[in-house]
Amino acid sequence: MKKKTSIGGWAYIWGGYQEDPIPLETVLEALSGQGFDGIEMAAFPPHLEPNTKKRRKEIKKMLIDYGLEVSGVAAPFPSPATTKNNDYLDVVKRNLEICDDLRIPKLRVDTVDAPTTIPGGMNYEACFAKVAEVWNRAADICTKSEVKLIWEFEPGFLFNKSSQVVRMVYKVDHPNFSILFDSCHAHMCSVMGSRQMGQKETLDGGVVQFAHMLTGKIGHIHLIDSDETLHDDETSTHAPLGTGVLDFDKIIPAILEAGYDDEWWTIDLCFWPKALKVTEDNKRYLDSLIEKFG
Repeated sequence: MKKKTSIGGWAYIWGGYQEDPIPLETVLEALSGQGFDGIEMAAFPPHLEPNTKKRRKEIKKMLIDYGLEVSGVAAPFPSPATTKNNDYLDVVKRNLEICDDLRIPKLRVDTVDAPTTIPGGMNYEACFAKVAEVWNRAADICTKSEVKLIWEFEPGFLFNKSSQVVRMVYKVDHPNFSILFDSCHAHMCSVMGSRQMGQKETLDGGVVQFAHMLTGKIGHIHLIDSDETLHDDETSTHAPLGTGVLDFDKIIPAILEAGYDDEWWTIDLCFWPKALKVTEDNKRYLDSLIEKFG
């Protein structure tokens, strides 16, 4: 299967662009000119503002004009732990409207809550079970729209130990639920043990071992480097490809050995200062990985 390249659109509205976000059309024009196959949609202002059918129709036309697809979408979600199940599922349905209108194949979720305490006065097991239950139901709803539900774990959110990630995907136990495996987050969770509750948990085999532990459960990937720091002491610093410590000659084969066979390979420059200036270099690096391993 020919691999397709995309990049997360949030890199151009947050971080170094927080005060002056780059308009979506400007981003699409740049990505098209650099040979990307698509964008990973950030369903946040100003790229999706207002979130109306009319606005989504305008975006669809822009995508067609620039010859781009959408690999997935990151959209606003409440906490799956503390929100009533039906209220959470209503948000899922609203976000599926974005997927339907823009032909987006994957919907991203996360646990939202901080990683160092259990929210809502629940005990650990009750919280874990609550999240798994609502994601199981959400995955079922997504099936009807032919959209995959993918969970992006990271140091900044609850359940960020390798064992917790593996346990969660099996606890949800739905064929339409899988993991968004971000190479940088995987390193910070499995090697650095960043922001973990209680006793720190790391893996001797690091990202490679983590990927193998998720064999058959990786539904999407974000490829980005790590300098082993946290952005604002919250979540992983997403360093441009080739500038950090990650050994992609080992990581990519491990991801593929774990069964990832989807067409999309996505760059994530979240919070990187002036990400647009390094996008083209990252595209070239990604192209070299695809040439070598794709």
